[in-house]
Amino acid sequence: MLITTTSNIEGKKITQYIGLVNGEAIIGANLVKDFFAGIGDIVGGRSTAYEQGLREAKGIAIKEMIEQAQRLGANAIIAVDLDFQTIGGGGSMLMVSANGTAIVYE
Repeated sequence: MLITTTSNIEGKKITQYIGLVNGEAIIGANLVKDFFAGIGDIVGGRSTAYEQGLREAKGIAIKEMIEQAQRLGANAIIAVDLDFQTIGGGGSMLMVSANGTAIVYE
């Protein structure tokens, strides 16, 4: 499955626009991650716990989007956009959403 953030595929002809596809992932930030992230921020380091959680959530959201596009018969997703938000009290959860347009190209 070809995935791109652009609205076309250079050198390829889009033969069908199937429609919007999306995937979401919500992950919780537990107390241990919060504690170590805070320490990393204080000493100027990177929060690897949050970075790993973010990568996992992004992977889940993209995988769901691809699976939806495949079920609809697409062979590519164009104009992909990833959005990141914190939700819940005090930003205790992280939501990642992936959205794009499922197409068929030749």
